[in-house]
Amino acid sequence: MLELRPNCECCDKDLPPESCEAMMCSFECTYCADCADNVLSGICPNCGGELVRRPVRPAAKLINNPASTKRVLKAEGCAPVKAA
Repeated sequence: MLELRPNCECCDKDLPPESCEAMMCSFECTYCADCADNVLSGICPNCGGELVRRPVRPAAKLINNPASTKRVLKAEGCAPVKAA
């Protein structure tokens, strides 16, 4: 089950479970759409994977399957990803 992390790893913007602005890679690294598009060019800086829109978990399902509250943040922020 997806963690639904609560923030952007680059800028620390809040990304609640219902956010359509949350982007993630297959390892669940999570970014806001602005950082994913304008800083990272759609590529995860951690694994090099594609960033896609995170699905929204229905509110009723959050009761028994809550989103994560653990914030992950890169202290140095994110640098643009260079193409391989």
